[in-house]
Amino acid sequence: MTHARLETHAGAPRPSVYDRWRIRLGEPRILRIAEWVAPLLITVLAGILRMWNLGHPHALVFDETYYVKDSWSQWNLGYSATWPDDVDDRFVAGETGLFGSDGSFVVHPPLGKWIIGAGMALFGADSTAGWRIGVAVVGTLTVLAVYLLARTLTGSVVFASVVGLLMAIDGMAIVMSRVALLDGLLTFFLVLAFWFVALDRAQQDRRAAARRLLDEDADPPAWGRLSVDRPWVLAAGAALGAASAVKWSGLYVLAAVGLYLVVVDALARRRAGVTFWPSDAVFRQGPVTFLLLVPIAGLVYVMSWSGWLLTSGGYGRTTGTVPAPPGDLVGALANLWTYHQGIYGFHVDLSTPHSYQSPAWAWLFLLRPTAMYTSSSAAGDAGCPGPGDCIATISSMPNPVIWFAGVIAVGYLLVRLVRRPALALLGVAATFVPWLLYPERTIFQFYAVAMLPFMILALTYALRDVLGPPDAGAHRRTTGFGLVAVFLIAAIAMSAFWYPILTAVTVPYDFWRIHYWSVGAI
Repeated sequence: MTHARLETHAGAPRPSVYDRWRIRLGEPRILRIAEWVAPLLITVLAGILRMWNLGHPHALVFDETYYVKDSWSQWNLGYSATWPDDVDDRFVAGETGLFGSDGSFVVHPPLGKWIIGAGMALFGADSTAGWRIGVAVVGTLTVLAVYLLARTLTGSVVFASVVGLLMAIDGMAIVMSRVALLDGLLTFFLVLAFWFVALDRAQQDRRAAARRLLDEDADPPAWGRLSVDRPWVLAAGAALGAASAVKWSGLYVLAAVGLYLVVVDALARRRAGVTFWPSDAVFRQGPVTFLLLVPIAGLVYVMSWSGWLLTSGGYGRTTGTVPAPPGDLVGALANLWTYHQGIYGFHVDLSTPHSYQSPAWAWLFLLRPTAMYTSSSAAGDAGCPGPGDCIATISSMPNPVIWFAGVIAVGYLLVRLVRRPALALLGVAATFVPWLLYPERTIFQFYAVAMLPFMILALTYALRDVLGPPDAGAHRRTTGFGLVAVFLIAAIAMSAFWYPILTAVTVPYDFWRIHYWSVGAI
């Protein structure tokens, strides 16, 4: 899965069909076209799957009951406000101005709700598609960002296209782009941050190569050069600040990325022959990297609270640690800290039983996907013309072919422990391992959408190993290509099989039941 040209010579085995096609793709003119057409087609496909019939069902689905109403009051007031009890039916019916002026205790930062609210402002708060369009657009852009991440890491249009295609068609990725929840938005900013980290690594490698050419005869230095001009680290910090401003789980990834940057800087110094490379990376370059990454993340995070800070009605805004009327930014920040202590306490103590809760270890086996919406209709009703009853559901079920292959691929790459998939494995670890620390907390399987892009990236690395190295024999490459092709066809077929169950299409009960092969799959 690389566009590098294969050189053949007299007596060499004839390349496989796949390699002949790959050589053709590597021609500059065709490669330039493919570099634009491939991501465009994949992004269009992702957009169609996410935006088709987006306004259906006309209902507040699962936790939309919180985020949609909070987003609309925040858009109007600058902060999330309280709503009357049992107001969902009235809100869906079009009574969207029933919020009060008192601040509501919300337990997630505001950025995701600003995005949801923007869609409502553009298309109307009474429009179901309006309160989902922001998430759908961002979910579509996530597929493009995954493609760009894979392209940057490997330089291969084919590799990146496989990653983007699998992300575009995965069921959980589709569902979390079609409901107004926060996890799809979080995923976008995480992928964006990892793309920026990959761009920084590529930039640093180019600079190191240039220095080696200039200093070939120089003695190995005791200390390396401090790298300050790293705009992509700043960009990654901003993206991770935005991720944390959607959900606090972005902070785990911020910490993981910081450690990663220190480690790769240390390894780069060792390759350059720096004598004190561990100390140099930790105690000299480390503080510089911290200043590039963390302050911008904190600034973006605080800016997401600007509506709460610049008004006086938000929860705890003027009744926290100190009296803080509008204009008193210091007092407002003190009260924001007090508010955050309350949010932290809520998350730590959250253990309310829920019928669809799923501990993180169970995600690996798809034991309890979340049924976000269910509606039954009798035979003869509109949309149910058959002899039997019908059902419409939204289940956050990932594509089983992609998911289980991804789990196996992560294990395979961990055993091999090679450098190539380091960012993919880091993404999986940073978005999965922290949830293992809270076995009693009420969490859901759809939280795993944040790890899905990195699992798919790891899976594609494994598929490249199945394909075989470019210098393998024609039989090896042809066999590998056949296996990869069969896998991709199976993944596409499975996505088509599940799509009606993901998007609340009314189907006969018998069709729904044949999807009930995994415990809790529906």
